[in-house]
Amino acid sequence: MRVTTSMYYDNIYGNNNSKLSKELFDVNRQIASGLKIQYAKDGVQTFTETMRLDNEMTTLGQIKKSTESGQKMANQTDTVMNEFETSMNRMRTLLINAANGSQSNTSLDAIADELRGIKKNLIGLANTSINGQFLFAGSATDVKPISGNGTYNGNNIAMNAFVGSNNKQQYNLSGANLFLGEEISRKRKVTSNVINPNLFDGKMLTPSNTIRDMMGDKDNNVSTVNTNYFYLRGTKHDGTAFKEKIPLQDTASISDLLARIGKAYGNTGTIDVVNVSLNNYGQIVVQDKLQGSSKLDFQLSGAVDFNGGTDANVTNINALDGGETNYDKIVAGTSTAGKPNLYIKEFMKSNLTSAAGAATNIQGLVYDRTMFKKEGFSLSSNAPQVLKSTNAFASPSTKISEVADLSQTNSGTLDGSSLTLTGTDVNGNAYNATIDFKNTTNGGSTFTVGGNTYDIFNMATTRASVNADDMTYQQLMDVVNMITTNTLPATNTATNYDIAIKDAALKGNTYLSYDGKLSFHDLQGTDVNGTKASISLYDSNSNNFTAGAASSIMTFNTNNALTITDPKTDFFKSIDDMITAVSEHKLYPNSKDGIARNVGIENAIQKMDNLQNHVFRMHSKVGAQSNTLSTSLARTQILEVSTMSLRSSVIDTDLAKAALKLQQLTTNYQAMLSTVGKVSKLSLVNYL
Repeated sequence: MRVTTSMYYDNIYGNNNSKLSKELFDVNRQIASGLKIQYAKDGVQTFTETMRLDNEMTTLGQIKKSTESGQKMANQTDTVMNEFETSMNRMRTLLINAANGSQSNTSLDAIADELRGIKKNLIGLANTSINGQFLFAGSATDVKPISGNGTYNGNNIAMNAFVGSNNKQQYNLSGANLFLGEEISRKRKVTSNVINPNLFDGKMLTPSNTIRDMMGDKDNNVSTVNTNYFYLRGTKHDGTAFKEKIPLQDTASISDLLARIGKAYGNTGTIDVVNVSLNNYGQIVVQDKLQGSSKLDFQLSGAVDFNGGTDANVTNINALDGGETNYDKIVAGTSTAGKPNLYIKEFMKSNLTSAAGAATNIQGLVYDRTMFKKEGFSLSSNAPQVLKSTNAFASPSTKISEVADLSQTNSGTLDGSSLTLTGTDVNGNAYNATIDFKNTTNGGSTFTVGGNTYDIFNMATTRASVNADDMTYQQLMDVVNMITTNTLPATNTATNYDIAIKDAALKGNTYLSYDGKLSFHDLQGTDVNGTKASISLYDSNSNNFTAGAASSIMTFNTNNALTITDPKTDFFKSIDDMITAVSEHKLYPNSKDGIARNVGIENAIQKMDNLQNHVFRMHSKVGAQSNTLSTSLARTQILEVSTMSLRSSVIDTDLAKAALKLQQLTTNYQAMLSTVGKVSKLSLVNYL
């Protein structure tokens, strides 16, 4: 075969030119762009790895942004909590100063004024916002969490920062936890509020004193032995209600009475579930030894017939209403009571109005037959509805059977139980109604008022009277609202029942408050004295002390012991209790004057200790959140730098290496061109 110049040219230039040109183009493009490849086709493996790292960097960027935002709120919350604790420390110092018995009323008034100022500051701190977002409103960051009266308006929803794949960290502290949270390790403690001096020497009673020292003796003759009867009502740790009539002779000791009270709660010879004691003012204190329950309750009254008759030994406590509460009048023979020799000992008072049919003259006899508290056009009860299983407050959808004591009328069911609803409607007209809990096998639940009986309808497809154990608080509140607004069904049908509920809702609103208390608001009242409506709701069997009689399945408004310690926190209500104790100059509970349910300054200090412990725990939670977010942010920043470095090694051009390669390719290209030029100058003869 003949070798020609053209063949040399093609072999040297034609093949190498395109290859070198492409390599020169690629290396120039890498230097210009700083990237190894421009398109996926340029390097599939490099492109895939780059996309993966880009996604990783995007995720890390989102995590960083989310974490920084959460950390900012957590740090601000931490700062506000420091201010909270400073204010509370000052408040506690003031309370301790107020507890000094040498303080004058003027000094106490000044302390109360400063406490009110601190409360305002605490409300201001509770309403702290950052960038227009309220710190303590839960997820409702646009809602001002605390009203001027201390009511919480936010929610209990946690807000979380995204700190990694399937990993999130809460960064907010809701006001529901801070102001209304629960300390499950705390034990409930309650106290009576009537001071009990020894009726013979005036000193405060101690457990070693006798029942005679507590209840007196008309003729002051120790040889005369009277039988005293104590009427005890309350609720145990698990929500079980009880009532007991305790007979004790004059010669028994007060410690015997305390032991009998403890036994009624479930104390045995070897295990105590409650501590029952006397404080320094002769008041009975009951403390739950089991933690985490808000159900424990206590009410006590005593009676003795100095005539030696049976007037003190009754099966219905209303029968004691004709007795005398002033022991001195009995001794002096000046009593004008219907039964001037029947002495009634009160242990609790509450300034509550008794319901019709209750013991109206002697408030200490009344436990749950009391009228709801009236404030303007609103009525409110004082006994929270608490679930037996979780200690949470009831909601409208809660079944009444989840709160009520089902061990009473018929064990395990509400069937056969009933509530009495009495008072006046929004027009001022008296009503008396009965709400009967019945299972569907007995026709279902009903309510009776004005001689007419109405079914309480369920919401099933086929409407029928609701089963007793399925009845909810909303259905109970519908009944209360219809009766209180005097808007009853035209006939006993589901259609007219629904119409009555809707019409009643235009006149009044019956609801559960934030702390589980049944309340009513008159929507159309115009009287300058507030609503004309009044409500009392109680177990129809509550005052029956016949042996074996059932206790109340539930209570709504009570003349009961004062709460000193409870697992549930109500921050601003506790603050109000403290201020009231100082402003009324009460060192200890004393129902004799002023607000009967004033806890006193000494107990206010205990409440402050409880609040501070709760706030400290919440602050620790915030600190832990902030630390976790800081750690997460630092880790994210390190990962972000590491990922950027790795991405750079995968996709970025090594400029020094690329420049060297460019130089080599340029030299090669020039050598090729030189060779081609020389070949092009050869003649056929020279070649041959």
